[in-house]
Amino acid sequence: MRKVLASAAVGAALIGAPVWAADEFVFDPSHTHILFSIDHLGFSDVHGEFLDFEGSAVFDPDAPENSSVSVTIDTASIDTGWAARDEHLRNADFFDVGTHPTMTFESTSIEMTGDDTAVVTGDLTILGTTQEVTLDVTMNGMGPHPFQEGVTVAGFSATGSIDRTAFGLAYGSPAIGDEVHIQIETELNAGGS
Repeated sequence: MRKVLASAAVGAALIGAPVWAADEFVFDPSHTHILFSIDHLGFSDVHGEFLDFEGSAVFDPDAPENSSVSVTIDTASIDTGWAARDEHLRNADFFDVGTHPTMTFESTSIEMTGDDTAVVTGDLTILGTTQEVTLDVTMNGMGPHPFQEGVTVAGFSATGSIDRTAFGLAYGSPAIGDEVHIQIETELNAGGS
């Protein structure tokens, strides 16, 4: 990641785009997917995603470990491709969206593990319960957006897992798996109008 950020800063200077100095980036909702999967009765994995969210990240190219990310997810936006299941997931057995309309993630530390990889640790809050989680993150690239003048785009992939019962999401355990696998694919943008 350090190498990618340094190369991006040099390239930006050469072509006249802004150089990134701890700039704030916001999630591009059209190119961000917050995905999950969970074992169902030992027969299959159910996949889903959250469709509504907002958040930002601050990137420091000189010290990537000082970067940060913050995300708020609308729990009612859960989508597993089956309306009846989604309604059940929204009720008090699971996300209780009437009482807890959002879940949040706030990073607390970033540990570089390679030129373009890091472990991001943060506080995840679901149902009013906060637990520390870690995500393995890869920076896929960063540079001037080819179709939006003055916009800088950064792309990331992240994976991790949580124990849902630690947040009080215990319905159906252990028949429905306790471990939830997370996959995030995202583009974030800075600059532009």
